Amino acid sequence: MAELNELQILRHSASHVMAQAVKRLFPDVKLAIGPAIADGFYYDFDTDKPFTAEDLENIEAEMKKIAKENLKIERFELPRDEALELMKDEPYKVELIRELPEGEVISFYRQGEFTDLCAGPHVNYTSKIKAYKLLSATGAYWRGDEKNKMLQRIYATAFLSKDELNEYLEQREEARRRDHNKLGRELELFTTSEVIGQGLPILLPKGARIIQLLQRFVEDEEQKRGWLLTKTPLMAKSDLYKISGHWDHYQDGMFIMGDEETDKEVFALRPMTCPFQYQAYLNRGRSYRDLPMRLNETSTLFRNEASGEMHGLIRVRQFTISEGHLMCTPEQLEGEFKGCLELAIYMLKTLGLYEDVSYRFSKWDPDDREKYIGTEEQWNEAQDMMAKILDHLEIPYKEGIGEAAFYGPKLDIQIKNVFGKEDTLITIQIDQMLAEKFGMEYVDADGVKKNPYIIHRTSIGCYERTLALLIEKYAGAFPVWLAPVQVKLLPIADRHFDYVYEVKRALEAAGIVRVEVDERNEKIGYKIREAQLEKVPYMIVVGDKDIENNTVSVRDRRDGDIGSMSVSDFVAKICEEVANKTIK
Repeated sequence: MAELNELQILRHSASHVMAQAVKRLFPDVKLAIGPAIADGFYYDFDTDKPFTAEDLENIEAEMKKIAKENLKIERFELPRDEALELMKDEPYKVELIRELPEGEVISFYRQGEFTDLCAGPHVNYTSKIKAYKLLSATGAYWRGDEKNKMLQRIYATAFLSKDELNEYLEQREEARRRDHNKLGRELELFTTSEVIGQGLPILLPKGARIIQLLQRFVEDEEQKRGWLLTKTPLMAKSDLYKISGHWDHYQDGMFIMGDEETDKEVFALRPMTCPFQYQAYLNRGRSYRDLPMRLNETSTLFRNEASGEMHGLIRVRQFTISEGHLMCTPEQLEGEFKGCLELAIYMLKTLGLYEDVSYRFSKWDPDDREKYIGTEEQWNEAQDMMAKILDHLEIPYKEGIGEAAFYGPKLDIQIKNVFGKEDTLITIQIDQMLAEKFGMEYVDADGVKKNPYIIHRTSIGCYERTLALLIEKYAGAFPVWLAPVQVKLLPIADRHFDYVYEVKRALEAAGIVRVEVDERNEKIGYKIREAQLEKVPYMIVVGDKDIENNTVSVRDRRDGDIGSMSVSDFVAKICEEVANKTIK
């Protein structure tokens, strides 16, 4: 186990103080585990009812009392039988003790009347825990397994000083303001419905428009780079997934229709596009002259995510992805991999996300062979090849053992949401196994049939996840080229309507079509505030002077009133921003 630093030790100790406070206030609660985590700590409890906001306030107040009592925190060890006797009323602790290997040291920490099973270390006295805050309570399955009982988890944080705590809480409040799950609903980008189901968001007109803009941008850019668009079915017979290996290695993550024991044919919604696109390659015989073959698809996928894993648009059960599969010769592999990476970086830079990502070289775990297909030699060859490519391209990656796909290693481009949770945004994978499984061949220049190498890649990742990250990055204030409403026209009075609609037609003629007119009989200040809350990039105020001078009064959502200008000058200004995909 890695040695804990000073802050981790403090947070681990704070979790014990919190558990002690909970036991004082709710004696019947059973203790599970309470580790320090990246930005704080948590403790899981088995209780009949969820913790309320009032409960958290009371627990925090009791923690303050425990800190003031300045209880000494003491470590002691017990043999297995005595440890089990001590913890006989705590079933989760008993389970943990029974799983410890023979000869393992079983240690406890005691503070006042409270004792917990723990490897430590801890601070010496409870008075050392001064700067802490309970943040939230939520459900969590014991050991993260949905087959186990749902426990109640209290998340909290602690710091070495009050100033550090306050700074963290301010950052957290800013994250809450930017949280796509909250802001996306307020801006009417998406919603959810209980009668439809968890992890199945409904994109509202504004959100759907942004996704459409992203898809058009991606497909046009891919076409420029030699990618060929396919459109394949959303489901297939189990036969297809058995060839690819998904049936054996990914079945728990699939939505399956039918029963193999009773039904003639069993279908499943697709969790990946690769086996479908391979059929396009297999449409006819191929030679080395056909390679590289780059097939892309705006692909809707379905994955049976656990209910506890889903979050807003970031992790859902149905999503659309910028999928692509590239078949090439060994000599073409590095150049094509580089091209896939350059495309991904171009997308990230255009969206303003490039500075926020990191790279993970995801490898197989040789100690968990059942998760993967292929031989050790094939895996070593593929991983050595990818390492060589990544090093040659000078990609600053970390390694992730056990994070590879079941058929090959991959480069994962990682990104964090506003709360610090890391997810994969884009992947580029090398695969030398599935071509053989599907009988994909080409005739090489020497007349010999060979299996192509395959690169699996996304160029912008999952559109829903990308939208979530963009909402959080820009706090809902999208760049003009992506904004669902680019310009809001605000006539001061009814007599200004005719001129306002002339301006609207001029914008539309120039390709600025996401323009709205606020015809409501409201004061202009109210209209401006409403447009500002909707985070519209530009507001055009039209009054008598604008009509007299053939101008418009322009407001920028960030800079406020930027003055009057001719209609043609404003059209040129906004068209330039859209053409350059400008990010302010």
